[in-house]
Amino acid sequence: MATDVLDWDPFDVDLDAAPHATWRRMRDEAPAYWNERYGFWALSRFADVQAAHRDVATFISGRGTVLELMGEDLSRTGQMIFLDPPEHDRLRQLVSRAFTSRRVTGLESTIRAICAEDLDRFVGSGGFDYLADFGAHLPSQVISSLMGVPEPDREPVRELIDTIFHIEPGVGMINETSFGAQLALRDYFNDQVAERRRAPSDDLFTGLVEASIVDDSGVSRQLTQDEAADFAILLVGAGTETVARLLGWVAVVLAEHPDQRAALAADPGLIPNAIEELLRYEAPSPVQGRWTTREVVFHGSAIPAGSKVLLLTGSAGRDERAFPHADRFDVHRRFDQHLSFGYGIHFCLGAALARLEGRIALEETLRRFPEWEVDHERAERLHTSTVRGYKRVPIRI
Repeated sequence: MATDVLDWDPFDVDLDAAPHATWRRMRDEAPAYWNERYGFWALSRFADVQAAHRDVATFISGRGTVLELMGEDLSRTGQMIFLDPPEHDRLRQLVSRAFTSRRVTGLESTIRAICAEDLDRFVGSGGFDYLADFGAHLPSQVISSLMGVPEPDREPVRELIDTIFHIEPGVGMINETSFGAQLALRDYFNDQVAERRRAPSDDLFTGLVEASIVDDSGVSRQLTQDEAADFAILLVGAGTETVARLLGWVAVVLAEHPDQRAALAADPGLIPNAIEELLRYEAPSPVQGRWTTREVVFHGSAIPAGSKVLLLTGSAGRDERAFPHADRFDVHRRFDQHLSFGYGIHFCLGAALARLEGRIALEETLRRFPEWEVDHERAERLHTSTVRGYKRVPIRI
């Protein structure tokens, strides 16, 4: 057993670049980990993270799900990510009806066309930035198309989403740059929602406007203007940011495992399972915050009521108790589930879309570029307390 002090700092950029050894120590030595500096607990084992996700009465979201924001009652914002039952369940049901499988599956040809257009221009080029030139562009275009964002506005919207995730030392995402982008995006989406009330269309903005729900008093209602705009921000933000991180990991991890990449190129039928393995192996969103409503005991440690608890999805995916040889990347691996899309009532609404984008992006990439190398000297990481991955991944083809 290591004798040095076990310290996991979610704001440490260097640690974030290689967290798995520390997370392994947390699973083995301190599965209920207390961080005195920032005043939070962390659960790192698969079974514990899953159990906390399941126990929504004890581990609530209404006090924040991102460490920098946790403490105040955020349920009053009306944003679904900060809601608990029954309010959460009613609004999720409403949005789920707007975010239909028909709309998602109907995007396959659109996704493939975007991939072809983006990737074809680099055939014979010798290399390009897989993330900046392709991986970040694809999900932004797809979710914007689904929402109904006009074509000329899609790149400015993507830039605002990126700016929301701007961090500054000591304060994380609580900074004027991030807040300014949030306000600008909210104003824009409010305008789009208002336009759909005037002129409905076949898009998700209209779906949010037209969907209805029955509240506690039995009265049917639609989303308010602010609720619809907030949902749009949540869907576009999550749909852009996490899928971009997934595609960054596609480039990096498969370059590190050329034999696995060759297997996928030879048999594209393996690609859907490879996407699941990538999500397990390097979770794009490795940390989710919760607030405890009562004392709860894990591994002999009593976590008091009113505590900040971070659920380490990224660690859970490498838990040897759930996944034999967990540090081995294997596109042939068979497993029942991972937690990279969350679990229970907060399971990611866009999981089916993310899987579809990941599968098609990898199919189209391997069709044109069965081999590549990552230029790690020019690669650039993206770090926040809740998202982990790359911002730039230059590759040689």
